[in-house]
Amino acid sequence: MEDTISAIATAAGAAGVGIVRISGAAAIDVADKIFCAANGKALAQVDGGRIVFGHVKNFSGEVVDEAIALVMREPKSYTREDVVELQCHGGSVVLREVLKLTFAAGARPAERGEFTKRAFLNGRIDLTQAQAVLDVIQAKTSAALHVAQNQLAGKTSETVREIRQAILNSAAHIEAIIDFPEDDLDAVTLTAVDKNIAAQIERLNELLANQSAGKILREGLETAIIGKPNVGKSSLLNFFAKTERAIVTDIPGTTRDSIEEFVNVGGVPLKIIDTAGIRNSSDAVEKIGIARARDCAQRAELILALFDGSRPLDAEDEEIFKLLPERDALILLTKTDLPRVTTAAMVAKKIPAAQVIELSLKSGAGTDELLSAIGERVGTIDFEMSFVRDEREANLLRQAVKHLREAQETIRLNVGIDFVSIDLRAALECLSELTGESVGEDVINEIFSKFCVGK
Repeated sequence: MEDTISAIATAAGAAGVGIVRISGAAAIDVADKIFCAANGKALAQVDGGRIVFGHVKNFSGEVVDEAIALVMREPKSYTREDVVELQCHGGSVVLREVLKLTFAAGARPAERGEFTKRAFLNGRIDLTQAQAVLDVIQAKTSAALHVAQNQLAGKTSETVREIRQAILNSAAHIEAIIDFPEDDLDAVTLTAVDKNIAAQIERLNELLANQSAGKILREGLETAIIGKPNVGKSSLLNFFAKTERAIVTDIPGTTRDSIEEFVNVGGVPLKIIDTAGIRNSSDAVEKIGIARARDCAQRAELILALFDGSRPLDAEDEEIFKLLPERDALILLTKTDLPRVTTAAMVAKKIPAAQVIELSLKSGAGTDELLSAIGERVGTIDFEMSFVRDEREANLLRQAVKHLREAQETIRLNVGIDFVSIDLRAALECLSELTGESVGEDVINEIFSKFCVGK
């Protein structure tokens, strides 16, 4: 019998309500040892889907907290096991005390993601849906949440299952030829199989084309704000965040480290990084910040390079220009509400291929153009699409496409239909691993290790 597990299922910190979740064959028995219903009834006598008011008591009979017990009986629970959720007051001390009592009553501490892992292993969700649970929790915009909910509901799973079934049909036709060669179905069947394979390759490639969009929605588009001191970098971060996220002063070098903030631009999360002003400095702390700014500029997917339109270009600006060639960058000419010294034409000569936007964060001039330019770089994202979540899924899809192309080549070379069947089965195996129907325990453990303990 598998262990009964328990964990705090709500976020750390003070709150109105906190939940201790117990799951497993002995979940109700564990809860009964520490929870006393106000009506005197044992939880073992309570039907699934019922809520019971009472108190959590320690083994000396002392009240630890007033609580509500939610009883869910297998298979009608998140894990498809018996589950009890003790809804207590949301203080960290009381929750830890209740959790310790569940351990003393026979449960063991849940591992990271173990509740969702059990939901997967018990067939309630497949692997793509299990990973979507994490995306729902970590969604940074309403659009990202909508996509994650679609994946949790099985949108990607359904697409993969349809492709898998179509390939399975072709494999069955091929194997029928092998088993019944006297029926002489080779030519007609192989033509149909070849056509079907081409259609499924196209569908798999459509999924792969969504990989970058899926990554952006999940992790945010990493966007670095760079420039010399006092060109408006922190003001730009505050504009995106719609709050005073960064300190803004006239003193150069105020920002000495990178400040990160997730912001919502048209439903797409941007991971904005406000970096230290890049200049020559003798200050040891500021020098570290400048080094980090250069590193951010190297790895960022989009660079917002700021230049002060009210001051002439100087050697420090030239250092910024050196970071921009062959990078996806928007050049922002700031403080255009002040008398103009540097023009857009002067800046454009330095990086002819880059788009230059004139901007005043004080008046708001140019901000709509900036948001539009960022949206163009992200591209149009259909939030109803099936999305590839990560590189593991993308690699399995690429492997499936590779095997299908090999099957097509085998058909064209006419080297034996047995080999076509082998290639199709290899493609099916990749898709089965993607949904978790055939996947190694090490992969499963790695995926669920990224979850929080209570999920």
